[in-house]
Amino acid sequence: MKLQTDILAKACAQARGLALDAVHKCSSGHLGLPLGATEIGAVLYGNALVHNPDEPRWLNRDRFVLSAGHGSMFLYSWLHLSGYALSLEELKNFRQLHSKTPGHPEFLETPGVESTTGPLGQGVGNAVGMAMAGKMAEARFNTPEHPIFDYHVIALAGDGCMQEGVAMEAVAFAGHQKLDNLILIYDSNDVTLDAMAAKTQSENTAARFKAIGWDVQTLVDGHDLAAILKAINRAKKAQSGKPQLIVAKTQICRGIPEVAGTSKGHGEGGAKFADAARKGLGLPEGELFFVSEDVRAYFTDHKKRLVRAYNRWVKTFEAWRAANPDKAALLDSRTAQPNAADLLSKIPAFAADAKLATRAAGRDVLQPVAAALPLLISGSADLHGSTLNYIAADKDFDPSNRAGRNLRYGIREHGMAAINNGVAYDGLFRPSCATFLVFADYSRPSMRLAALAKLPVVYIYTHDSIGVGEDGPTHQPIETVSGLRLIPNLDVIRPADPEETAGAFAAALERVDGPTLLALTRQNVPMLNDIPVDVRRNGVLKGGYIAVRETAELTHILLAAGSELQHAVAAAKTIGAGVRVVSMPCFERFNRQSAEYRNEVLPPSVRKRVAIEAGVTPLWREYVGLDGKVLGIDRFGISAPGNTVMKELGITAEAVVAAAQSL
Repeated sequence: MKLQTDILAKACAQARGLALDAVHKCSSGHLGLPLGATEIGAVLYGNALVHNPDEPRWLNRDRFVLSAGHGSMFLYSWLHLSGYALSLEELKNFRQLHSKTPGHPEFLETPGVESTTGPLGQGVGNAVGMAMAGKMAEARFNTPEHPIFDYHVIALAGDGCMQEGVAMEAVAFAGHQKLDNLILIYDSNDVTLDAMAAKTQSENTAARFKAIGWDVQTLVDGHDLAAILKAINRAKKAQSGKPQLIVAKTQICRGIPEVAGTSKGHGEGGAKFADAARKGLGLPEGELFFVSEDVRAYFTDHKKRLVRAYNRWVKTFEAWRAANPDKAALLDSRTAQPNAADLLSKIPAFAADAKLATRAAGRDVLQPVAAALPLLISGSADLHGSTLNYIAADKDFDPSNRAGRNLRYGIREHGMAAINNGVAYDGLFRPSCATFLVFADYSRPSMRLAALAKLPVVYIYTHDSIGVGEDGPTHQPIETVSGLRLIPNLDVIRPADPEETAGAFAAALERVDGPTLLALTRQNVPMLNDIPVDVRRNGVLKGGYIAVRETAELTHILLAAGSELQHAVAAAKTIGAGVRVVSMPCFERFNRQSAEYRNEVLPPSVRKRVAIEAGVTPLWREYVGLDGKVLGIDRFGISAPGNTVMKELGITAEAVVAAAQSL
């Protein structure tokens, strides 16, 4: 469509006014990007972006990600003008309680917002994940007669995003994977929050991106509407097989001369000049949140054009569905919630005499589960040979095989987690990824955002305790499991043996309202045959369950998680018939059970309780009370064989017996 520069220039002035008025009204927010990148928004939402405001989750829409999420009024203004279900009243309620315009863009809160952004660089990683999902979708679903997927992913990032390591991990992956449906627009205004960017950066960004496999365009005037459109169109039509970077030189907080182009223009500092700025922008005096009739008419007409394009796609999609019922059924399966019982029925029972690490059990469980869920993908941070989460019946995803289900992320734990979030936001595929548990600290910010945004990501993190042994304290998680348990809406499951591992995978994949982490052992663990197979598998689904029931009046309760459950079971045999053993593989799932169930498993009247886990102890106090004892490790580990470390640090059945008898 031909660019109508006059009306879009007018829309830019009014979009700047909307941002000014919203930030000034609540005395909070960031004006720098909404005013500085306005022309980029006008070209995207007024011309270049393929989307349908009436169908925000249209499968073949272009995805726009505002990685610099502090500039949220940029996105809210253009979504409103474009015709999304985001009223002017919502803009007036910017950053207020229960509004659809919160402080940073939040997934599922605002129509048209593709991902929760704010922590810088995360949106870049999310966009890479969306672009990867797009390539996977093209390979699986497109046919020569009906190409139903050909969308682009466009992200807008600033200097802060480009400085964050997570973004650089993700863009290196994108360049290597040749994700040519990805366009990153760099709002290069030479300013960061504290000072001019020259105080903290001096690299040649264009040269850097070219070196890692990107095409680069530079716009010396990032406010030139025609130049912006030309660059975006060129990026969309590029035949190089590379992701695209557009460096747009802009002026931060453009429209407020007192702070434009300076670090003072980053936040709300310019709001005090709002009246003069509005006058300078040609906005009517005294009329806040102003949008002219001709600007509204332009976007109304543009929306009609977008809807017509959408309707043409719908006809293609319906023809594709009729011609490809198997592919259509596979695509439809993306919205189905997996059933734990069905998944468990597909996982063969382990041999009673098996002695496996739970990571090895996880490998065996993953294969039938992956066959049952063909949209499940699995990645690892250069550790498939150790995390054992490779889908054996499939191959790697790479430029020569876009249908591959195994992702090789390299040593990029944070980028891996942010990319997985992007896949989950996109909603076509079910992402899982793996590394050593101790390196969860490298991916934790992305994991936290997955929990906040209710993304069904599965983390298969192995080498879960001091049982790692000779690798020593740097690789022995002590505080990691408890630290992850503190993240709201993240389920952490630490299974005790192969059968609990089967239950853990079923629980993780059944869950669609948040992420789940599986903490799996490196060392072999015994089969807990004193506990029936179905009890172990189904008990994990409830988070905690009675593993060994007392045969006399109940006097003691022994609790454990993961590889330490074996010690509680052994100790119970020594202590006597009045002992109950409770397996607690997942605190979060257990706490979601009814009070009746929790009290049945842990009767409040029985206060002689001992918990054992090879990690820090405080969180267990919720279950043992002040009268009970917790056997754990409130120090860092030591370098020695795993069994030696366990004994040295008191993680034994004998220690459980002594603690119980001392109560």
